[in-house]
Amino acid sequence: MKLVTAVIKPFKLDDVREALSEIGVQGVTVTEVKGFGRQKGHTELYRGAEYVVDFLPKVKLEVAISSDLTDQVIEAITKAANTGKIGDGKIFVTSLEQAIRIRTGETGTDAI
Repeated sequence: MKLVTAVIKPFKLDDVREALSEIGVQGVTVTEVKGFGRQKGHTELYRGAEYVVDFLPKVKLEVAISSDLTDQVIEAITKAANTGKIGDGKIFVTSLEQAIRIRTGETGTDAI
């Protein structure tokens, strides 16, 4: 099993969710986060005052999947979240040791 974590631009969330649904992914956890990478924030003007926005709003998706879906999930997220501009985000893939569905007690890929 794998845990795929993607940090993407907020307006791309619906596109990514639809792309994941099309390949059979049933569950996604979404968290609103802030951060920066190479983009390093930007300067904005508000009521005549200039201020620096260090942390940019992003969305973090976490998807627990069986190992055989890894490449499909990565491809779906990459295509759906891509704008071709700086700040499109990152995808991280980690091994998932165990998953347990609390309601039924199912474990492993059955719990996903």
